Amino acid sequence: MRPNQVEPTIELKHLVQSQGITFDLFFTEALISEVIKELDLLNLRKVKFTGTILPISKVDWELSGTLGATVEQPCSLTLEPVRTRIDAPVIRKYRRSPAKLSATGPDYEIPDDDSEEQLGEIIEIVRLFSEALSLELPDYPRAENAEVTSAEYGPPNIAPMTDDSIKPFAILANLRGKLK
Repeated sequence: MRPNQVEPTIELKHLVQSQGITFDLFFTEALISEVIKELDLLNLRKVKFTGTILPISKVDWELSGTLGATVEQPCSLTLEPVRTRIDAPVIRKYRRSPAKLSATGPDYEIPDDDSEEQLGEIIEIVRLFSEALSLELPDYPRAENAEVTSAEYGPPNIAPMTDDSIKPFAILANLRGKLK
């Protein structure tokens, strides 16, 4: 069975409660450009987002899919392009009454299952793709030969602070070594 190519949003009123749908999001150049801009990427290629939306109760739905993309981000050290392939599962439960946060006073509990969302009139497939992709992106992409270097700065005639000089236990260990 070939998935239906879908628009960036799916209106729930068009879904048949007993069947659900299988989807394959079609990414236009404009859609890809929008995701690149939103996630501050250098490039986005080989993009796919497929899955199913199935009923889990009379009014609730579950989206289960797979996203795939080859992303280019700037290296966090050198700003050179770093290419990463991402393939990840995506699961969201759209419920009319999702599990609520128990916000009583300054302390509140966040539920363990963060895949639940409030059911609305539409499911924004592109927003979901963009959100799931952003969670999978490397936080600090690094080019293969990028090395962390240190620089020392300080006022004239004063020894600059270094990582070692601000570690109190390293200073104490050094003093202990001198006493022996």
